[in-house]
Amino acid sequence: METTKRRMPTGTLVLAAVLTALVIILQFMGTFIRFGPFAISLVLIPIVIGAATCGVKVGVWLGFVFGVVVLLSGDAAAFLVVNIPGTVITVLVKGAACGLMAGLIYRALEKYNRYAAVAAAAIVCPLVNTGVFLLGCALFFLDTIRSWGAAAGFEGSLQYMLLGLVGGNFLFELGSNIVLSPVIVRLLNLGKRK
Repeated sequence: METTKRRMPTGTLVLAAVLTALVIILQFMGTFIRFGPFAISLVLIPIVIGAATCGVKVGVWLGFVFGVVVLLSGDAAAFLVVNIPGTVITVLVKGAACGLMAGLIYRALEKYNRYAAVAAAAIVCPLVNTGVFLLGCALFFLDTIRSWGAAAGFEGSLQYMLLGLVGGNFLFELGSNIVLSPVIVRLLNLGKRK
């Protein structure tokens, strides 16, 4: 019995490789750019581009690579000290999930309107990234979050998680994704012409 495997076109593989390198470079560079206690995720735009141009699998791959680089760069060091498995799970799942959801949203909306598809994917990517991070904090680090929040002067752990951990970062990431989404559409239009 012969099985047929659908292979990715060479152009898609090359673009996926270039975007993988870009994710690695931008995330390592992002460790030096901080808005609050954590580095800003500059890699979400390449993840959206990869998910839109190359498909959901590449979006998941790029998100996973993003998570691996976060672990290697030291951005998750404060959490690794508390709970290694919880940190690894949270970081890898949040990365892969943001690529997955960006790809699924883009694919679902592209047939109706490419601009809307890109904008929705660009919005969903940081929402999922931040949402899974917050869920991981609640599941694996709640006692630590409570003590960090109290030490920082926050009244509760939820307030600290939303305002102290992710507030500024999330707004910056969401804003930059929304602002740059028309650029993604132009890149997609260039790619479709060739």
